[in-house]
Amino acid sequence: MFIAKIRFLCQTIEVAEHDVHVITLRDRQQFEDDGGEAERLGISEASWPLFGVVWDSSRVLAEMMSTQDVEGLRILEVGSGIGLASLVLNRRGADITATDQHPRAPGLLARNTALNEDPPIPFVRAGWADESDELGTFDLLVGSDLLYDPGAAALLAAFVDRHGKERCEFILVDPGRGYVSKLRKALQARGFEQIRTDMIGTAADDGVKPMRVVAFAR
Repeated sequence: MFIAKIRFLCQTIEVAEHDVHVITLRDRQQFEDDGGEAERLGISEASWPLFGVVWDSSRVLAEMMSTQDVEGLRILEVGSGIGLASLVLNRRGADITATDQHPRAPGLLARNTALNEDPPIPFVRAGWADESDELGTFDLLVGSDLLYDPGAAALLAAFVDRHGKERCEFILVDPGRGYVSKLRKALQARGFEQIRTDMIGTAADDGVKPMRVVAFAR
C-alpha cells in the first residue's frame, strides 16, 4: 500500500572520514506523482521510491569515491538517485556531474548538497536512451546497481559510450543481479575492455552481502 503524501528521513552516513548528511525517502512505500510525469517516463508506482533511499551498493561506490584519484577528471555519476557518491566527490572538490531520469532526483540532490553546506552539484536529467541531452563527455563514469532488468545492459553501454571520452573509464558496483556479462559484451563491442573485477563483502541484516565491482576502460 503506497501513501499519498511522501515522508522523509534525515540521517548522517559515515563515508571514510566524511560525515554526509542526507535527506532520503522514509522507506520504499513512498509515492507521489500527481502530475503523471513519472508515469510518462515509464516509472511505475512500485519503482518510484527506489531512487530516494540509500542502497548497500551506493555506500560501496561512495566509499570507493572517497579515495578515487580525481585530479583533472571530469566525472559523471550515472543513475545517481540521491547522489551519495556525488556528495562525497563534491566534498573532495572533484568536478562531478550527476544524472538520473527520476523527476524528483535533482531537487533531492540540491537539498542534500545545501544540507552539507557544499557547492551546488551540476545535474542533468536524462534517460539512457536520450540522445539529445546536454551532458557532454567525461573521463570517469561511475554508478551503482544499474543493471536491474535484462534490457538495461544494452542501454547503459550505449549511454556510457556516448558520454565517455575517447579515453575514459567506467566503474560499476553491482549487487549480483546477473547482467554484468551482458554489459561486458555490449561495452566490448564499443571498444571497451574490462580492466578490473573485485568482490566486496558488505554487512547486511541477513549476513554479509557480496558486491561485484567491475571497471571498464577504452
